[in-house]
Amino acid sequence: MTLWQLKSYRVDHLPNPSPKYELLILSISSPLLIGLYEDDRLIKTVSSELKTSEILLPLISETLDKYDIARMIYTRGPGSYMAIKLTYIILKTIEITRGIKCVGCSGFALNGGQPIKAVGNLYFIKEKETIITKKYEQPVDANFALPQSIHDLELDEESTPEYILPAV
Repeated sequence: MTLWQLKSYRVDHLPNPSPKYELLILSISSPLLIGLYEDDRLIKTVSSELKTSEILLPLISETLDKYDIARMIYTRGPGSYMAIKLTYIILKTIEITRGIKCVGCSGFALNGGQPIKAVGNLYFIKEKETIITKKYEQPVDANFALPQSIHDLELDEESTPEYILPAV
């Protein structure tokens, strides 16, 4: 190819850049939800009723084998402490060993700001910027959902778990 041909080579003939894949992991409630996002849009959802300790690593490993993941997002709290700890340890290990960024988000961002189960009949609620526990006599049915787009999802660059221990 001559220099003239190179200069006239149109941009639309250039190969498309690789898509940007991200994972959103919601492990603070059941079922465990994992969303695969391509350019901020949800393209695949995996749901499991199994315990986080049994299923999270195999699901993430399978996804990492199939897709070039650029970033992992997880719900860092409040919610199930065991699930938060396990998720954080797994994702932080992947961040260190594979260089895939791990960031967090609030569980309230994925359930419309509804109360999140703590223990017994205590629930976490968010009042302005403060998270407190409140007792409810009747169970609160707050469903979590993966957003169709993570473009506007408020992320915490801090990835450490957000532990809020209710007074017992």
